[in-house]
Amino acid sequence: MTQKKVTEMEFGETGVVTALLGSHHDLNCLGIRKGKRLEMITKQPIKGPAVVLAEGVEVAMGLEIAALVVVEV
Repeated sequence: MTQKKVTEMEFGETGVVTALLGSHHDLNCLGIRKGKRLEMITKQPIKGPAVVLAEGVEVAMGLEIAALVVVEV
């Protein structure tokens, strides 16, 4: 298994959140928590956002926030 930031995930790639490097409150409000399975739906390469599927819910986040979420793929 490999660890990477959400911003490094490829389209369709899935992973489990292993670490939150930023404000846990902000990420929890988006439904992003340790142990959640995420699937990369789309990301815009320059200014974002990154859109992930978190257990059936689409979550859009800016690239700065997405870079704070570490997943194991």
